Amino acid sequence: MSDYRIAVIVGSLRRDSINRRLAHALARLAPADFRFHTPRLDNLPFYNQDDDASPSDVVTAFRADIAGSQGLLFVTPEYNRSLPGVLKNALDIASRPYGKGVWAGKPAGIVSASVGAGGGAMAQQHLRNVLAFLDAPTLAQPEAFLQVRDGFFTEAGDIANADTRQFLENWMTRYSAWVRKHAP
Repeated sequence: MSDYRIAVIVGSLRRDSINRRLAHALARLAPADFRFHTPRLDNLPFYNQDDDASPSDVVTAFRADIAGSQGLLFVTPEYNRSLPGVLKNALDIASRPYGKGVWAGKPAGIVSASVGAGGGAMAQQHLRNVLAFLDAPTLAQPEAFLQVRDGFFTEAGDIANADTRQFLENWMTRYSAWVRKHAP
């Protein structure tokens, strides 16, 4: 049995981010052969094409981290009806220089959570557009847009509502099958 190394890209920098908490809860719903790690986004510089020839150590490490992963799990909020800037910056950094991006061929899944009723649907749509261009095959169904209210998580950090937990277990089953099918 082979382990799958999954890079979890959380689109929020906030320490107590609901998307970060959701990412941890999702990891606990995954199959035993899935290993999750969360690359840092907060130390990445703004993408600048002038730096392509000699990227910083943190950029090189981030790119290597993504390159060494068999799958991608994006867990993101929605900012102003789109994806957060820190997430877009990470996508840009690991896609350059042109023709040397590390996202291509990595199977991806997207889950979004928000306190708003839309659950991050617009962020997902924009992220799907970017991932299509980057050639990262992305799980289309089921979609997971979650509205998070008080009591969404247990004190231990699990999903409190049984129906929501079952939905996310089913989502994780589909995602893990997607990764197994498409992993490089």
